[in-house]
Amino acid sequence: MTDKKTRCGFVGIIGAPNAGKSTLVNQLVGTKVSIVSPKVQTTRVRVMGIVNHGEAQIVFVDTPGIFAPKKRLEKAMVAAAWQGMQDAEVTVLLADASKGYVNADTRAIIDRLKQRDRKVVLALNKIDMVKKEKLLELAAALNGEGIFTEIYMISALTGDGVQRLMNDIAARMPEGPWMFGEDQISDMPLRLLAAEITREKIFLQLGDELPYASTVETESWEEFDNGSVKVSQTIYVMRDTQKAIVLGKGGTRIKKIGQAAREDLEEMLERRVHLSIFVKVREKWTDDPARYAAWGLDFNS
Repeated sequence: MTDKKTRCGFVGIIGAPNAGKSTLVNQLVGTKVSIVSPKVQTTRVRVMGIVNHGEAQIVFVDTPGIFAPKKRLEKAMVAAAWQGMQDAEVTVLLADASKGYVNADTRAIIDRLKQRDRKVVLALNKIDMVKKEKLLELAAALNGEGIFTEIYMISALTGDGVQRLMNDIAARMPEGPWMFGEDQISDMPLRLLAAEITREKIFLQLGDELPYASTVETESWEEFDNGSVKVSQTIYVMRDTQKAIVLGKGGTRIKKIGQAAREDLEEMLERRVHLSIFVKVREKWTDDPARYAAWGLDFNS
């Protein structure tokens, strides 16, 4: 009796902002490894979610949304998304099907894929928000583009159709040894993951503009014998007026952000977390190459 051969490979998840890529990766992994908010461009860093499915280990790469970038940070994020596709054995284009048509950003992605003569898998997301007739029309139209090897209809939020997508992707993985341990669900360092969790809470707590002018750094991480951990973080904003918004009247808003982040971290780490958050002004943090390096982004993109 011979041992079963293992499989292992990378799967790049690309798509327009707010298509649901992070929600899909979290659904596939079975726990949160990528932050989620209703706002576009939430994901800044490349996030890898690791799934062991039968004999296959699948490394799902959640990438920043692809759009027409203008600022340096936006250009670096989009470049990272395309790179995530280049390094993958399988690429999944996730498209928001809720309106019954693809938006301009998704259209641009499809056109670029056609220019590159790149074959990818298409996953139509948010199918629970569109009538069946519209969905079938959209699928038929996109099938005519000639670049999609398979088309799946899913809801990343509810999990509808995701298991079939998982099964088929696992079968596509090339033979080879697993690259990560059986219990590992992400390659992201805990300090960076903790910073991302707090940044998610900023997106959820604040308005449309401020989250994009802020970043979070985990300054210290101290483990104790009783299993608990003490985490100190700094939220950096660009102006004093933004600092006042993050703090809130009497510090009420920063307390809500900290409490929500701590609860998520405790659930994720399965231990007690003592979280301290400070807010500081760093006017030009988006022009600091060190920040880009920490996120795995190319400052010169």
